[in-house]
Amino acid sequence: MKKIFLLLFLGTFLTGFSQQKTLSLEDAVLGYQKGLNPASLNDLKWVNNSNSYVFQKDNALIFTDAVSNKITKNIPLSDLQKNYPELKRFPRIMEISTNELVFSYKNFIETFNHNNLSRSATISYDEAAENKEYNAKAKAIAYTLNNNLYLGTAANPKIAVTNIEDKNIVSGQAIHRSEFGIVKGTFWSPEGNYLAFYQKNESNVTDYPLVDITTYPASLKNIKYPMAGQGSEIAKIGIYNLQTQQTVYLNIDTSDEHYLTNLSWTPDEKYVLVAEINRGQNHVWYNRYEVATGEKVNTLFEETNDKWTEPEQAAVFLPNSNTNFLWFSERDGFMNLYHYTTEGKLVKQVTKFNWVVTGILGFDESGKNVFITGTGTDPREMHTFKVNLKSGKYAKLTNTNGTHSTQLSTNGKYLIDSYSNLTIPAKIEIVDTNKGKSTSIFTAENPLKNYNLGTTEFVNLKGKNGTDLYAKITKPANFDATKKYPVLVYVYGGPHAQLVKNSWLAGSNLWMVAFASLENYIVFTIDNRGSENRGFAFESSIHRNLGDVEIEDQLTGIDYLKSLDFVDSKRIAVNGWSYGGFMTTSLMLRNPGVFTTAVAGGPVTDWKYYEVMYGERYMDTPQENPEGYEKAKVHNYIKNLDGKLLLIHGSVDPVVVPQHSMTLLQEAVKQKMQIDFFTYPMHEHNVGGIDRAHLIKKMMDYIVENNKSPLAPKEEI
Repeated sequence: MKKIFLLLFLGTFLTGFSQQKTLSLEDAVLGYQKGLNPASLNDLKWVNNSNSYVFQKDNALIFTDAVSNKITKNIPLSDLQKNYPELKRFPRIMEISTNELVFSYKNFIETFNHNNLSRSATISYDEAAENKEYNAKAKAIAYTLNNNLYLGTAANPKIAVTNIEDKNIVSGQAIHRSEFGIVKGTFWSPEGNYLAFYQKNESNVTDYPLVDITTYPASLKNIKYPMAGQGSEIAKIGIYNLQTQQTVYLNIDTSDEHYLTNLSWTPDEKYVLVAEINRGQNHVWYNRYEVATGEKVNTLFEETNDKWTEPEQAAVFLPNSNTNFLWFSERDGFMNLYHYTTEGKLVKQVTKFNWVVTGILGFDESGKNVFITGTGTDPREMHTFKVNLKSGKYAKLTNTNGTHSTQLSTNGKYLIDSYSNLTIPAKIEIVDTNKGKSTSIFTAENPLKNYNLGTTEFVNLKGKNGTDLYAKITKPANFDATKKYPVLVYVYGGPHAQLVKNSWLAGSNLWMVAFASLENYIVFTIDNRGSENRGFAFESSIHRNLGDVEIEDQLTGIDYLKSLDFVDSKRIAVNGWSYGGFMTTSLMLRNPGVFTTAVAGGPVTDWKYYEVMYGERYMDTPQENPEGYEKAKVHNYIKNLDGKLLLIHGSVDPVVVPQHSMTLLQEAVKQKMQIDFFTYPMHEHNVGGIDRAHLIKKMMDYIVENNKSPLAPKEEI
């Protein structure tokens, strides 16, 4: 009864009874420009060391006290323009305290005293800078130019940290192709006295040719691309001393091409902790190095697994301690927190959840409790919890079902809680972390209320091995259960992705919702084994055999669709990008007769052409697992094609390189099979901006044109 009420409410909420406006595919794709995404509070963040938060509204910065929920200060753009006349709009805030705010403008970092409305400091840097990271304590910004690392200060905008002519040696950038949670290449010490940085030597990595068609004539653009089983980069970590302007490199022999990640500083700046992972990615050594000498002090602990080990989070030190920290590990099957010391002593396992902990927000003032994010018992959701470090007892602070994104105040007293779910487009509350009381500060209107759209519902299924599988189904507007509807299955299916979420539109892109009503389609998605946020066993079941269990679970979804009276089981199409492109081609070619049409974007077709770090984690090397690589190779199944297949690829894709599609096309010609192909010139792994509207129309037009039963009339709905 509750389910029926929810679905009726959702249908009314999304469509209304009188609105008949049609949402075009182009407007849906460009929804962020058209005001079709839920509104929010712009640049919302806490003021450091206070109970106040700020956000931007009408070109002004609004200060609000979380205790009283009253506005305490309003800084209009005109107050900044007195000092920065070139500003046309209020800048995004990088940092803010009770006295000063920091923002970037052109090639300057500006510090502005918002109490006396005066310019405090200006830090400059080279105009061509990339990979920028500012540090308020150092009053400096780290940045890269080409392959070298620099600092910019008020006195000198270009201080060379490295000056290496060999372009194969790259400093200050993310390494290991941003696997293992790596998102940057520089790491400021807690007090800003040192800058740690990654360095990679790519001499062993082969050049991969991409073609730039914007030059006359076209020109060669080589990128470094380490393919599975081939030469990889050699990593180092440097520590730059801002006072002496000298660099010490950690004494680590990486000639075996092992990985360095999860770098963290001890609060006293004497040591750095580094997770070292063998190239086989089944053994982690967590090591401590002395900053002054670069020498290893000790190995704190080791972790091994017969499938893979993948640390993705740096250590988080407990308040007022240089020696005690929290470490993320999946060693018990789910990502949990463990309390260690820098001598390598395991103090205790802090959390023992059968669900996934995803992050640490901070601590309360007493240092007795840590605030964490995680799925909770429903893996389709995301919540925030307060956990006692001693007892492990915890309280859920985000009590509304849905997907919550939270910010913790510096003192740990309050949360900014931004969330959505199937029926709430966006809502923001302030949560008292002691009392658990929530105060609403913003509720977005439904941006789709004037459009005639259908409903999105959750579906719970059981896999063939008894595993719980979560899916979602979108029905068109004016859905009629007595009719038969064609289906689009949208798939990703790989690690580190989850498509079924209790968030606005259930995590779907708006174009999927629009497509369902424009073309009278059912749109269906299921998160198969291998997807994230379900624990190690669920994700690692794909090891060495990519495609097998994923296909099995996707076919469970197909069986469900075929059981529905309103589904035309002879008109099912499939679409996906990247890993989803691999899944799309695999589903189409390994299961002839199930799908009439497939559109695969940026597809991995042969895992030996994919990168070392990702590919070898899940498949081992081609030399170690030839059977797995051969079975997953899409080319082997091209002769099974029964229906229409379109491949789409960015011409300069540096992630899934064009060789994947090119070799599959070559095999289709060899096997005398007719398939279709479209490329987006000078686009990389995905197609963004206005061109994305062209992409979505290209894909959906192909599906509508070809997803037809031979026995069915042209227009069945």
